[in-house]
Amino acid sequence: MTEHCSPTFSQLAEELGFSCAEMGGLVEFRSPFALENWTLPVLESTIIVGAVLALVLAVVRLRRHGDPTNLVLWFGATAYLFVIEPPLYFPAAFGIEEHVDTMFAHNVFTVDFLWGRLPLYIVAIYPFLATLAFELVRMLGIFRRYGVLIGAACVGFVHHCFYEIFDHLGPQLRWWEWSTTNPINQPMFDSVPLPSVVVFAALWPMSLALCVQYFVGRHVDRGREFSGLELVWRTVVIGLLASLGTFLLPLPATVLGIAGTPVRGTVYALELVAVVVVAVWALSTQWSRLRREPDQAPGYVNDFARWYGVVYLGVMALLWATALPDFFAAVDGVTGNGDPLGNLWYTLACFVLSILVLVAAFTVPTAGKTERAGERAPAQQSA
Repeated sequence: MTEHCSPTFSQLAEELGFSCAEMGGLVEFRSPFALENWTLPVLESTIIVGAVLALVLAVVRLRRHGDPTNLVLWFGATAYLFVIEPPLYFPAAFGIEEHVDTMFAHNVFTVDFLWGRLPLYIVAIYPFLATLAFELVRMLGIFRRYGVLIGAACVGFVHHCFYEIFDHLGPQLRWWEWSTTNPINQPMFDSVPLPSVVVFAALWPMSLALCVQYFVGRHVDRGREFSGLELVWRTVVIGLLASLGTFLLPLPATVLGIAGTPVRGTVYALELVAVVVVAVWALSTQWSRLRREPDQAPGYVNDFARWYGVVYLGVMALLWATALPDFFAAVDGVTGNGDPLGNLWYTLACFVLSILVLVAAFTVPTAGKTERAGERAPAQQSA
């Protein structure tokens, strides 16, 4: 695949410590001890285990409850990945190289696909974090109380909080490297493109959650059952429409951004603020309401989302703690190894908000007999 080693990708690969021309095959395996540093296998094992557990529990929930929502979410997120990512890796192969240059390059991990472009943990992080965010919002009964759109905005917000903890650490620890000269990545928010902060951290999971809840979740809540064929086509449609939503939701920034990078950055920030304001209002109001009126609680608990959310934050806190010495010794936003820094204050805010969401999920009252993901649901409940 040397013909697809664009100059930008080749440069990013060399800066990360590998050669694009030497990457071979649809899949490649490496020893976890031969990677750039010890944080890479820790990261990928945490994410992959989370994705596998999310898939297993989604299958269990379908078999025991007849609720396919989590399974459709998992595969919908994966379908979205394979719609969005390949053109970003091989713009020349898709005939868009004149419009889209290489935006980033992942470092090599234990398992890589597509000639070193797609690590297995990236495949896993889409359904893992989407499931985590969706289920935390679902446990608070946001969809039932406020509907599909506001519920989806809450999922986007929660996903954003968990994702940005990871997003602002990756460049410093050489998990990936951004092309800072690519106009699509502008403006930069320290080491992270603001479009990534807004679109890939908040708007795509919002789009996915909206599609999943609209096509499947709300019907399941009303007691409807789906055939296998119905679930297949709905999952495919969800993946395609979620991709379309990722184009439509940031469209104001795309259109108005023609006036220049400062305008584009401002509109991106305003879109994110809008999602945050709506989500914080809905989540805090609903949690307070359930504390006052416990009989209104949805009675649905997903222990995986709660406890693996704690595991994820714990691992991220450990990785951030080990990166802080180099962070504080950096000069002009660059470490002694030449790696760019993320925004520590923004990361801390995301840590705090993620912890608050988990606290809400652990302390939400239950009404009567509690339904747990993986257990047989009480007859009177449909969620």
